[in-house]
Amino acid sequence: MIDDYRMRMEIIETCRWLRREKYVFGTWGNVSVRLEDGNILITPSKIDYDEMQPEDLVVLSPNGEVVSGFRLSTSERELHLGIMKKRQDINAIIHSHSTYAMAASCRDRGIPAFSDEICQLIGGPIPLTSRYVTSSKHVELGQVATDSVTNANAILIRNHGPMCFGRTLKEARVCCQILEKSCEIYLHLLMASGGVTRIPDEDIVGGRDYYLNLYGKS
Repeated sequence: MIDDYRMRMEIIETCRWLRREKYVFGTWGNVSVRLEDGNILITPSKIDYDEMQPEDLVVLSPNGEVVSGFRLSTSERELHLGIMKKRQDINAIIHSHSTYAMAASCRDRGIPAFSDEICQLIGGPIPLTSRYVTSSKHVELGQVATDSVTNANAILIRNHGPMCFGRTLKEARVCCQILEKSCEIYLHLLMASGGVTRIPDEDIVGGRDYYLNLYGKS
């Protein structure tokens, strides 16, 4: 992705979209994209989304050094840096605090792949981080989250909230929607006590491959 005015405005609009969808309140969310030179364009800390301007965004090196920008980047930058480093196939990350995903993050396990949407659009079961880390311990939180990342395009940070990934911001936004819907359905299924039918691993792989390589072509 190119660091230009349009990209910066797309990030700002994504932040405002998160608030419209009630996936965040206040400034409790953050967004990043990987630039063509390998650096990461990321939202600043504690700037109201309605007031945020393109020049408020910060460019970080893959190691977290400030390349450009006069603002302090989000305090949860380590989440983005670690995941970007681990998953070279993703170029956009959204961290939100959506209601059902937050509720699911307070259970003792992640979300199984029980729907075609999860298989195709997220790519597999949604993992839960191994342990709780208070958000004030930024580096440790980033490491624990990164260690929990799989090939799926989402994770649940234990007792905290979700992170969604994509090749583009558009994909990451769709992932946010599918994750929130899936968590809502899953929690309702648990309350119904009827059990949850998991999709076999080979069909998860096949579903993801279909979405990435064949969807819209057959």
